[in-house]
Amino acid sequence: MRIVFNAGFIKKYKKLRISDQSRFRERLKIFQKNPFDHILNNHGLKGNYTGYRSINISGDMRAVYKLKEPDIYVFMTIGTHSELYR
Repeated sequence: MRIVFNAGFIKKYKKLRISDQSRFRERLKIFQKNPFDHILNNHGLKGNYTGYRSINISGDMRAVYKLKEPDIYVFMTIGTHSELYR
């Protein structure tokens, strides 16, 4: 499994509180072991995000990614539910 972060993701990640950054790193470790672990609530998206998937980071925090090749996961953005899905 190869994980890549696009520039938009990195920019938003750096603006997160330290606690949210830490929570993301914890969830990323789980994702690397099993992307469909029930804790992540990994699910496909619709509308503007058709073809993308989302994982839960914390109560309202989500990370959106896309599978580019069979083993390359590109994280596109991170933010609260209302920030991402307006």
